[in-house]
Amino acid sequence: MPALRDIALTVEERDRHQYFWVILEAATGDSAEAIHYSPIFSAAAPQSTYASALVMGANALRKLAEPT
Repeated sequence: MPALRDIALTVEERDRHQYFWVILEAATGDSAEAIHYSPIFSAAAPQSTYASALVMGANALRKLAEPT
């Protein structure tokens, strides 16, 4: 079984009505007070709504969890 990864999904509005999903991974560090995330994957093209970008990002996240 592969190791679990600390990842998160967010949606950014980079321009008005230009929503991009972004998958982030926690950076390893010694601090237990804050978790820092770095982007690992991002949408190549924007979606016109937040909801659409969130669904597209969730699909991309699901693909990461599929066995290879």
